[in-house]
Amino acid sequence: MTPQTFLVTGASRGIGRALSVELAKKGVRVLLLARASDALEVALSSVQEHSPESCAVPCDLADMNSIAVAAASILESAPVLDGIVHNAGAIAPVQPILAVDGSAWARSIQVNLIGVQHLTQLLAPAMRGDHRVRVTTISSGASLRPLPSWSAYCVAKAGQDMWARCLAEEGRDRGISAISVAPGIVDTGMQADIRATTADDFPLRDTFVHYHASGQLSRAEDVAVQLLDLVLHHTMEQSGERFDVRDLP
Repeated sequence: MTPQTFLVTGASRGIGRALSVELAKKGVRVLLLARASDALEVALSSVQEHSPESCAVPCDLADMNSIAVAAASILESAPVLDGIVHNAGAIAPVQPILAVDGSAWARSIQVNLIGVQHLTQLLAPAMRGDHRVRVTTISSGASLRPLPSWSAYCVAKAGQDMWARCLAEEGRDRGISAISVAPGIVDTGMQADIRATTADDFPLRDTFVHYHASGQLSRAEDVAVQLLDLVLHHTMEQSGERFDVRDLP
């Protein structure tokens, strides 16, 4: 049988990398999308140990032209997609809402939300047909709860949750399902970025430092294992729902 093909964004580190490896272990051909880096090549090598046909797709989601080039490359090598995991995200800028640089705020919305729509729309030809397509967006508690100095990230994640619901609604008769999953507090590069902020910019910085110091952060590898079944097998009846990984078996 032809293996399934899944695209995973933000695949060079953290949850994206760990989930790519878990998908590969199940025989899935994984397209690892992230900005070009040594980390992306290392992640690809780990995935290819289990799925040799997997490949890397360099892309900067902050750049619409880069997205277009990446989408064209994906369509050429994978005319049929069985799933997409929108995992890429950036926490910056972490600054008060009335003081944050406007261009940095807009870039966050582009990476965390607009890029999701643009990439998916360009990949529509690979999502059409009689096959099932499962789309998973990696959400956040910030999509439900406003946090000081996280306005761009909170707004983008809330928008991404609604985007998944909209795709679920429109994809229902086309074999396309979409869910969002909040992964909890995970020990990733984003958490390191949060701890690197100043208390002036982020009043809750010490809280996140304590999460790390007290061992409250989950391992990306463990979260990927918990996510795997939903990513691969969520049903049309579950389409449009938001899940929290801490509530999963």
